[in-house]
Amino acid sequence: MSEPIRVLVTGAAGQIAYSLLFSIAKGDVFGKEQPVVLLLLDITPMLPVLDGVVMELQDCALPLLREIVSTDKEDVAFKDLDVAILVGSMPRRDGMERKDLLKANVAIFKSQGAALEKYAKKTVKVLVVGNPANTNCLIAAKSAPSIPKENFSCLTRLDHNRARSQVAMRCGVPATNVRNVIIWGNHSSTQYPDVHHCVVNMSGSELACFEAVKDDAWLKGDFIATVQQRGAAVIKARKLSSAMSAAKAICDHMRDIWSGSPEGEFISMGVYSSGNSYGVPEDLIYSFPVQIKGKTWKIVDGLAINDFSKSKMDATAVELIEERDTAVTFLGV
Repeated sequence: MSEPIRVLVTGAAGQIAYSLLFSIAKGDVFGKEQPVVLLLLDITPMLPVLDGVVMELQDCALPLLREIVSTDKEDVAFKDLDVAILVGSMPRRDGMERKDLLKANVAIFKSQGAALEKYAKKTVKVLVVGNPANTNCLIAAKSAPSIPKENFSCLTRLDHNRARSQVAMRCGVPATNVRNVIIWGNHSSTQYPDVHHCVVNMSGSELACFEAVKDDAWLKGDFIATVQQRGAAVIKARKLSSAMSAAKAICDHMRDIWSGSPEGEFISMGVYSSGNSYGVPEDLIYSFPVQIKGKTWKIVDGLAINDFSKSKMDATAVELIEERDTAVTFLGV
């Protein structure tokens, strides 16, 4: 058995964390031989609820779970971290302007970035889940200047999984038979789910997605809209936001960072745009197709981009630039 790794989950009394913590603690993310210390952070009013979560984790009697620390203090939660999964954020309330939402989240992620800078290991891997995830991730990274920018990513794996599943259902195959969908851009309704490089295994042979689906109008219309609006559809149906599927996506994302992405496959995650070959502006956290080896991601280069894709990639970049520029004005506040 190796030394335990220290894994922080923020918003730890919330819905997503409730689905996530068990998977981390039982070895689904970092491996069946990797002990973990869980650090659970939430706001002070949620501490009684968090106590109940801690009791449940204890009652699972999990062999890999060495210690649980629950707290409302950043200096405790961020100490010597190997992994930080930042789930907690300010949700949008009725009547709240996007600008107000950004301002509230800048305060949270500036503070958490500063805590990473001050207390965490410089090798820490940081995944931002709390929305607006791309811009929150950018603010956290800017607030932790001595931690490499490559160590920060935001979650678009849920969108990736949604896109993969929609194609699989349409073709009547398991989701594992669908590879190389791409989510470009923002984790918002402007994201672009792209299947121009996707392949589907049908009866043992690999077909291009457009050939497998045989419905170009659907792939360029309803499919894209369904993936873009899926979060809103879940909220409308459940009266709560995606939690089980978000937790699964977090597990997929962190497992691939830790152990590498599957050979010959690319996955989607929001990463620093600097130096990309697709003309995406610098200094954004933008979702790209990536491959991961040795805990290091690399953007998949050289994919052909047609005019249809380019216009959608540009539109989501415009939204991210606006978000970034608004958020940065709050950084000095």
